[in-house]
Amino acid sequence: MALLYIAAGINHFLHPAVYIEIMPHWLPAPKALVYITGIFEIVLGIMLVPLITRRTGAWGIILLLIIILPANVQMMLNYLHEGNPRLWISILRLPLQLLLIWWAYGLTKLK
Repeated sequence: MALLYIAAGINHFLHPAVYIEIMPHWLPAPKALVYITGIFEIVLGIMLVPLITRRTGAWGIILLLIIILPANVQMMLNYLHEGNPRLWISILRLPLQLLLIWWAYGLTKLK
């Protein structure tokens, strides 16, 4: 899980346009928010490695996943309105968020 979030966070810096595209229009400073969420993903991913910070990192990931849920909904809406053939992927991302939350929650129980 740590590698997943570290890699995802790095990807925010390598391909910010992908994330800016799915940012809800009502949020200010989309590029800054993409970089901020990328930093949080990297830091929280690193926090999953040592046992001493794992629980806090997992709770942080849960919070982050809840915060970024509107971007995944926006992506689905964008794809729906565009007639994008990858709409099915954006629909599958929504329950995937719940699975990722459940996975992170499991890490909050480790000692």
